[in-house]
Parts: sequence; structure tokens; C-alpha cells
Amino acid sequence: MTDAAPVTEGQLRTLFPGLPQSPLISRAFNHARERCPAFLFNHVARSWMFAVKLAALDSVAHDAEVLAVSTLLHDLGLTEHASGPNRFEVNGAEVARAFVREQGFDDRRAQLIWDSIALHGTPSIAAFKEPEVALCARGIGADFGTPDNDLLGVSTMTLAIAAAPRLDMKRQFTACVCHMAQTKPETTYANFIRDFGERLVPGYKAPSWVDVIANGPFAE
Repeated sequence: MTDAAPVTEGQLRTLFPGLPQSPLISRAFNHARERCPAFLFNHVARSWMFAVKLAALDSVAHDAEVLAVSTLLHDLGLTEHASGPNRFEVNGAEVARAFVREQGFDDRRAQLIWDSIALHGTPSIAAFKEPEVALCARGIGADFGTPDNDLLGVSTMTLAIAAAPRLDMKRQFTACVCHMAQTKPETTYANFIRDFGERLVPGYKAPSWVDVIANGPFAE
């Protein structure tokens, strides 16, 4: 199923009619859909569904447009459309912030988008940020497997996969991030891609803070 088309907004809303709607959300949806391979786009679509559901289950007040845009655009840094010199989360955050600026977002909402995407791979920090940032990370995490899966329940997980099939997600995502570890290792040492590099990429070696501290220019 790896050559299947990514889910459309209409297909998603048929099974998840409670998703928030606005012209901006539709533009963000299409922006990501046009730029992500099918497996990756279906992942970000499911992440949005999970984040919305978690917000409802926990009664978390939040900006629905910020959450939608953040989850839908969070993996642009894994594509050629946001391939800057930094770690992929920051590259993606920069592109997403530029996108919402063009849509008229003010400084605060644009910064929430940036923070949500830049921190989505660091949930231990995102959890203590604004609700939109925390929910974004939680929704994304649920598509990989976190304690929130139990909270969401089997029926929600099954419905999300029916709406946006996984399309060999585990293998395809692993290949995607391993390619980044191979081709841009300097951007992968401080995020989870390091784990893939050390486990699966021959010759990958990350620098260690142990060496940095031991070799620091100090007399003691």
C-alpha cells in the first residue's frame, strides 16, 4: 500500500466529523498533503486527529487552528521543502512559521506554531509548554505508541487508521530518518534520529558531551 494516495480532507472528516474547520486549516492540510509522501502525510493527519481527541478527553482549552496547523505541518522538515541546515524540527518550524505569517497570524500564534513543531520530538519539554505545544507532541506521540494510546482507546485508534491508513509507516519512517542520519548526520545528534543512526546506520557516530567536557579549555 506504499503507493496509495494520501488521505483527503473530505475522507478524514467523514470518519472524524468533529475535527475543527476553517479556511486556514484547509490550506494547511493541502499545503502538507502536496509536500509529504503519502505515508508521512497520513501520519500527520492521524496526529491531528489524536491531538484533537486528547484535548476533548482532557477538556483542554486551546487554539484549534494553531493545533491543526502545527500537527499537519510538523514533519515538513523531513522533506525537501524544509531542508535547511538545522535539525529537522527547527527547519520545519521555520517554514511553518513563514506559512502562517503569510496567512496573517500575529506574533504570538506564529510563535506557538514554531514552538509546537520545534519541540514535538522533545515531549519531555513540550509537556510543560502551552496547551497547543503539549497537545501537538501528544498527538504525534500517540501515532508511534505512548501511554496516551490507552487513553484514546482501541476504537479511536482503529477509526484513525481506517481514515488515514498507515501505509507501511514503521518501515517507511525508519528509512526516512535513517537516510537523514546518513546524509545530514550533523543535524541528528541532538534528537531522536540519533537513536536510529546508532542502531541502524553503519559508521554513524555521534559526538559525546563526555568528551566535550573532558577536553574543555580549563586547567582543573
